[in-house]
This record gives sequence, C-alpha cells and structure tokens, in this order.
Amino acid sequence: MLGIGGSLVGAAHAVDLPPDHAEAMFHLYDGGGVQAAGPALLVRKSLFEKVSLSAGYYVDAVSNASIDVVTTASKYSETRQQLDLGLDYAVRDTLIHLAGSQSTEPDYEAQTVGLDVSQEVFNGMTNVSLGFTEGHDHVGQKGLPDYFDHANHWQYRLGATQVLTPRWLASANVEALADEGFLGSPYRVARVFGAAVPERVPRTRSGRALKLRAIGDVSDWFTGWGAGQRHAVHVDYRYYWDNWGIKAHTVEGGYSRYFGEAWLADTWLRFNRQSAALFYSDNAQAESLYITRNRQLGTFNSWSLGGRATYTYAKVPGRYEVKLAGSLELVRFDYQDFTDIRTGKPYAFNGALLQLYLTANF
Repeated sequence: MLGIGGSLVGAAHAVDLPPDHAEAMFHLYDGGGVQAAGPALLVRKSLFEKVSLSAGYYVDAVSNASIDVVTTASKYSETRQQLDLGLDYAVRDTLIHLAGSQSTEPDYEAQTVGLDVSQEVFNGMTNVSLGFTEGHDHVGQKGLPDYFDHANHWQYRLGATQVLTPRWLASANVEALADEGFLGSPYRVARVFGAAVPERVPRTRSGRALKLRAIGDVSDWFTGWGAGQRHAVHVDYRYYWDNWGIKAHTVEGGYSRYFGEAWLADTWLRFNRQSAALFYSDNAQAESLYITRNRQLGTFNSWSLGGRATYTYAKVPGRYEVKLAGSLELVRFDYQDFTDIRTGKPYAFNGALLQLYLTANF
C-alpha cells in the first residue's frame, strides 16, 4: 500500500501479515427517514508469524420511516447484529484470507463465507488477487412464525495492483455476481394503474463490475503552502451492469494530507448515476410478469462529500500506535422516476453519516 510521503519501491521480501490490531467504532446515519446507529468492534492477532486471526462484532439499531414505510406502512424499529471471523495465512509471497460472517435481524438471517488469495510477483512490483464469496439468506416476514423463503449469492473477483513509479500505483478489479431466490421485499408494494400490488421481481440476477483506481504521493508538487508535508491523491471509477437492465457509473476523487506528525486529514467527493431496471415503473400502465417500485432499482443521481481527521495519540515505533479518528459524510439522492405520492414530485433526500474510531496497533 502507498504511504504518503514515502517510496513504493523496496527490496523484495515475503508478504506481510496484517498487523496486530484492535478497533472500536460508533456510527450514526440519518437520512431519508432512516436512522441507524450502533457500535462495532474488531480484534486481530498474529500467531506463529504466519497466521493472523480476526474477529468483529457489529450492531445496527434501525429506526425506519423511509418514503416506502410512511406511504405504505408504519414506522418500525429493529436491531441487526453481525459476527465476523477471519484467518490470514502468509506463505512466501502469497497471502491467503478466509472469512465468514453471520448476520441476524428479526425477519432476516444471512451467512457468508469467502476465500481470497493474493500473490506478489515481479519482485513485489505487482500484486494479483483472486477470490470468491458465497452467501445464504433466510427471508422472513413480521407476523409469520418462520422463514418463508431463501436467497443465495455468489461473488467472484479478480484484481491486480501495479507499482507504476516510486510514488504512483494503479489497480484494476473485476467482479462477477450472481443471485438466486427471493430477491425482493415482502413489505414493498408496486403501483399498477395507481393501485397497490405486491412487488414481483425475478428470482435470478447476474451482474458485472469493473473498478479502476490510481493513487499517488504528490508531496513534491507543493513548493509553497504545504511544502515539507506529505500529500496524496486518488481517483476511482466503477462501472456496474446486470441482466436486469441496470447500469451504474461511479466516480470518486480524494485528497489526503499530514499536518505535522500527529494529524492526517482526508477528504473525498463521489458522484453516482444509475439507470432503471427493465421492470421498474413508478406507476405501471399495464400488467406484467415482473413489477417493482423499489426506488433503488430506478433512475437516480447521487453525490457524497466526506472528510476524516485522524490523530495519532501515542506511538512507539515497533511497539504500539494508538489513533483517534472521526469522519462525516454528507449524501444527496435525486430520483428521476420515483414520485413522492404525498407531493406528486420526484423524490429526493439528504443524509449524513458520522463515524468515530479508536484504533490501536500493537
């Protein structure tokens, strides 16, 4: 990885395990009638210099009064809990990562397992990675005594990261995704001739995604303001398409800078545009096999602006490092073909995500 203000090129060596690490995080999201808050914990510890174990716990307490809820149902609250386990094994220039997770909420249960292998080649100048994740969900509905359906998910990924110069690197990643089973919501309704009908979506879906990234240390660009400090920039582009007819473009740019040795500031700006699924309709004028009014499958534009400040509270090289961090991200969604039936106008909303971190490497 790129450390701003430092070189990317060094002597060849065996791949490193992730450092021993502990992290506590609290998040709070508010936007579009949805509020979600909760803590997360992560602990990672190495064993025998070749194995690293990790465990994480995440809680999300959701209070939902989104546009779907307030127009077709009533506000509700629920709590989701997730447990993550991971194992990393390093052998020469190869790092193997095995991970599993289980998420539970009152009407939904999900389990995933994944395997990733990354290999350094060409004297450490290139890193190639290959991985997959498989997930199985049990779908329920409030008021029913048991789960009534299922969903299965598969994700295959391939990526490469290349050192271009001592201060620049680039990466390319591709993903293939497949889903099967109940892929809608038992609570969501569509509209046909103005009347509410249950949502109907296909039971299979396949998609592809391509992501490109460039990141570089640009400290030598600054000769006046900021001279002598460390600076970095990154640019990302992601393209997604699937057999439901959805196409999405996401562009992000970011900047990072150290202020002295203790403070690191990051900022980023992201734009996204998505086209609608083939069977999406705000108010269908004909009956069809599949029909949905899920705004997430409609046409929309979104943007987000975020910033993060990280303070190194204590550091003893080679022994431990403690950091405090906080981030705030503002988001905006504008839907082109989803109408707020309360006003008759296209729906839009603003949101904010606050995250606070305490991390330690030891």
